[in-house]
Amino acid sequence: MRGTGSFNWPDNPVLVEVERSGFLESVHRGSLVVLGPDGDVLFAAGAVDRPVLPRSSNKPVQATALLAAGWEPRSAAELAIGAGSHTGEDGHRERAAAILDGAGLGPGDLGCPPALPSHEATRVAWLSGGRAPERLAMNCSGKHAAMLAACVAAGWPVEGYLDRDHPLQRAIEERLGEAAGEPVSAVVVDGCGAPQHALSPTGLARGFLTLVQADAGSRARAVADAMRAEPWFVAGTGREDTGLMQAVPGLLVKGGADGVHVAAVPGAGAVALKLDDGGDRGRMPALTAGLRRLGVPAEPLAPWLQQPVHGGGGVVGAVRAAAAVRP
Repeated sequence: MRGTGSFNWPDNPVLVEVERSGFLESVHRGSLVVLGPDGDVLFAAGAVDRPVLPRSSNKPVQATALLAAGWEPRSAAELAIGAGSHTGEDGHRERAAAILDGAGLGPGDLGCPPALPSHEATRVAWLSGGRAPERLAMNCSGKHAAMLAACVAAGWPVEGYLDRDHPLQRAIEERLGEAAGEPVSAVVVDGCGAPQHALSPTGLARGFLTLVQADAGSRARAVADAMRAEPWFVAGTGREDTGLMQAVPGLLVKGGADGVHVAAVPGAGAVALKLDDGGDRGRMPALTAGLRRLGVPAEPLAPWLQQPVHGGGGVVGAVRAAAAVRP
């Protein structure tokens, strides 16, 4: 199925509140699920079994399909950026280019659209120098480079690698459903041009948990270990995913566009969420509230537990998880 054909939206609860000077200014509704180490649901708020589009949160499980196709990353950094969403910094573009070069390909083979770096200082330098958008600077170029390298390794055609019926994309779809324990319910076109696969937040969390719970030496564990060893290649300077994995030992985390986030802690469980409004402001308070329910201490999560609300040059409130979500 290529789309649900329905725009009915569930009446999800408030996950995050925005308070300004003691006044409730805004709320963010959505769905959030917390799984235990055995995959059982420990906590659920909202329609956690309703399919959503995980967007880039699907990338780490997708990367296991690339490894199964025969892709052999030459470093943890290559595997991490193949499962990541980078900011287009120099080292990011260089690493994606290296993956392509190792497969005998180049930036012109990428199917993702050209973009400016999302890293502010790098973008400003590009704009001031009159540099045009490039495919390597697009935040998904690492994933696309890895997809192309997997096609070369498997003997599949590079042309049309983004078509849903291409052998690579069929393998990815099958792998995502297998890890999630549920079939992919819809396939649409993602922002980078690749197929995007709908799963429920529960399925997303279940698949992510398989990565950190996998045996050492397995493909799933290789992806988890690479991302945790090289978190800068998963996101970039100043990004939440990079900071969280640096702050919390063993944590694996991956955000996705339109208000999606997923995280897992070995031996503890996993958290997945989708904010109905698709915004970024409420993701970290909701995600960290879920991690607290898994027993992650508050101290290393402190920078993300709540976000400040400013007024008159000072802090006058906070964006924080709703009381029903906090442990």
